[in-house]
Amino acid sequence: MPKFLEDKLKAEYGANSSIPYKVMNSIGAMRGNKETAKGAAMERKHQADSRRDLKSSHGNGGDENGY
Repeated sequence: MPKFLEDKLKAEYGANSSIPYKVMNSIGAMRGNKETAKGAAMERKHQADSRRDLKSSHGNGGDENGY
């Protein structure tokens, strides 16, 4: 299951709520208690975006020429 989405929804609706799972089922990220291909793709995209954001926040200080 998309862990980032589960954490975000649990923070919004509460840790013991069933709503996060209902939302993930309705958007197609899960089917019952199993992750779908769409959910796996969401997780991979989130991980790639997180790595890209981390790399862009470090490095040459935001200047294009490195100074």
